[in-house]
Amino acid sequence: MGREGEVIEQLLPEFERRNPDIHVQIQQLPWTAAHEKLLTAFAGDALPDLCQLGNTWVPEFAALDALTDLDSLVARSSVVRAEDYFPGIWETNFVDGRMKGIPWYVDTRVLFFRSDLLSKAGFQTPPRSWDEWQRALAAVKKEVGPARYAILLPLNEFEPLLALGLQQEEPLLRDDGRWGGFSSPGFRRALDFYTQMFRNGWAPSLTDAGISNVWTEFAQGYFSFYISGPWNIEEFKRRLPAERQHDWMTAPLPGPHGPGASTAGGSSLVIFRSSRHVPAAWRLIEYLSEPVVQVRFHELSGNLPPRRTAWQYKRLAGDVYARAFLDQLERVRPAPAVPEWERIANEMQLTAELVVHGKMNIEEATRELDRRVDAILAKRRWMLARRKPS
Repeated sequence: MGREGEVIEQLLPEFERRNPDIHVQIQQLPWTAAHEKLLTAFAGDALPDLCQLGNTWVPEFAALDALTDLDSLVARSSVVRAEDYFPGIWETNFVDGRMKGIPWYVDTRVLFFRSDLLSKAGFQTPPRSWDEWQRALAAVKKEVGPARYAILLPLNEFEPLLALGLQQEEPLLRDDGRWGGFSSPGFRRALDFYTQMFRNGWAPSLTDAGISNVWTEFAQGYFSFYISGPWNIEEFKRRLPAERQHDWMTAPLPGPHGPGASTAGGSSLVIFRSSRHVPAAWRLIEYLSEPVVQVRFHELSGNLPPRRTAWQYKRLAGDVYARAFLDQLERVRPAPAVPEWERIANEMQLTAELVVHGKMNIEEATRELDRRVDAILAKRRWMLARRKPS
């Protein structure tokens, strides 16, 4: 899908040279159409052998029984070694205890921040805990004045709040994903911390459409902290003016009491059950999983590799902006592995927006969110209640 579909064209000649008995045919899909096209292909028994799936899509296609179990293939592989993958990313591919995909690239969220403005506010290092973060935000806001802000948290992006929720001890969904867990003390604490940033005037109550250009506004100091993913490393390098290139840095997300967890996103490689070429598809997955190939994939796409070994190569090891991601990847947690997760995340984002605008308090919002999530999960509960013991 997307840019990855273009980049992989450059990686396949070497694979076909090593495997002259295999020819790979690529079909590129835009991300905006990929989900619908795959579901249509499933209904029409026309799925490909091998596919890139966003991590949050894996549980959905597993629920359709469309994915090949990869446990036995992994067990026999000398290339795909579980211990070399970041644990939270590896875990995203398990559904009901079975391995359904192999991580291809990773996406997590960290802090991008204006180091010069943070220093002017009296902080020489980025915050590591929520308490430190709040003190830094307050100091930056005081430094930049009433017309500017300390942090940008676009209200149409659920990932920052999700990361704060994943930092809590209680799960976001209860009872094996049957019920919402958003009324738990942990998520209420996360939502309160999130909304305080707006109540204290540290963040503007805007969507990303309300910002003319993230990079320009960051360069002008309209905000000093921004939670984003690895694609923005190259964007910041390319889009910030020369006089600002030494005024920004990245840092892992702060947690309630120290370095915190973040989201375990990205894409995985799966083999569909309908494939008639499973051995060949697996050989391609092994090739794309080789650390040197993953480093080359990073150079072409900017996507980060899910294997620790790949991070030892100079291209990544020497990138000061990527170091925060390496640190953060050791502390990522997957979203609940349920097919309904994307709908649930949307409800979480909409509910948080109501709290930010003062239309609900924390208790009302989390209770209402659980009610909506419980309704979304009703079919899941019905199906699990009728599942035959294995």
